[in-house]
Amino acid sequence: MFKAIFYTHLISVNLFLLIYLIKTILLLTNKKDSLAKFTKAVKVPEMIISTAFLLTGIYLLAQTEFTKILLIKIILVLISIPVAIIGFKKQNKTLALLSFLMITGAYGLAEINKKNITKQTISFSIANINDPNYSLQKHGEAIYIGSCQSCHGKGGTNGAGGADLTISQMSHDQMLQQIKTGSSSMAGFKDLLNPQEINAVLAYIETLKK
Repeated sequence: MFKAIFYTHLISVNLFLLIYLIKTILLLTNKKDSLAKFTKAVKVPEMIISTAFLLTGIYLLAQTEFTKILLIKIILVLISIPVAIIGFKKQNKTLALLSFLMITGAYGLAEINKKNITKQTISFSIANINDPNYSLQKHGEAIYIGSCQSCHGKGGTNGAGGADLTISQMSHDQMLQQIKTGSSSMAGFKDLLNPQEINAVLAYIETLKK
């Protein structure tokens, strides 16, 4: 369910951006007749795409921990909508271009944040599950420091853009799903970490909750 909605959102965002890119180019190149014809032709598809964009975005927002980057993204999108309406209605090139830049900027922020994740090498003594002294939480802490701390901060708070994990209201299953598949502002780790590593980092994160 989550995965289907996530990809629906991704597709609708890209189609939405494509429509606005074409509109902006037509306006900037003074092809007013072509802009009018294109706007009329995509009126219904644009309404459907915009609705899908909005509804799936709201759903994903409800499933995602609030972050600084997410706040900036929401603000940019909310401001860009009235600016776009005014810009295209009055055929104001500056406003139309500004709106498009804000929308693409909001999308770009999320993508840049996703690309910041890396997998660091963990000491074999910590990651060796066959060691009698193996600790799932210590293993998870090592992974967290190497792959998660840059966004979520030391101890789960004060990160550069990730959610404050110490006050997370997510259940065990919700957090497990988010680590695996990610969200609109966070990359998934299912291709970066194996199941044991994901369980380990989740075990550590759950110790951070107040």
